[in-house]
Amino acid sequence: MIGQVFWLTHAVLLLLALVGFACLALSMIRHQEDLFGHALNALLTRGLRAAGWLFLLLALWLAAASMGWSFGLTVYSGHTSAAAGLVFIALLVKSHIRERKRGRR
Repeated sequence: MIGQVFWLTHAVLLLLALVGFACLALSMIRHQEDLFGHALNALLTRGLRAAGWLFLLLALWLAAASMGWSFGLTVYSGHTSAAAGLVFIALLVKSHIRERKRGRR
């Protein structure tokens, strides 16, 4: 039972960080134009930025509450690094696919 809670906590932390960084990436005009072909309206952009920070703060709270501040901050750092890397790779892959469809390399 404890092992299941341990893995579930890590999965939720990674998911929260992943959603947080995805929201922060989507709040940037450059990424909006890359993904949607145009910038989103200012209200939606601010909402995405606020949601991104909220998800990251929620992940921080969960890590600290479930594992203590010392180990929780270490785990939080690892999960946010992995999530940021995954979002970055997803943006690169999307850009690469779009460029290949245009016939460039």
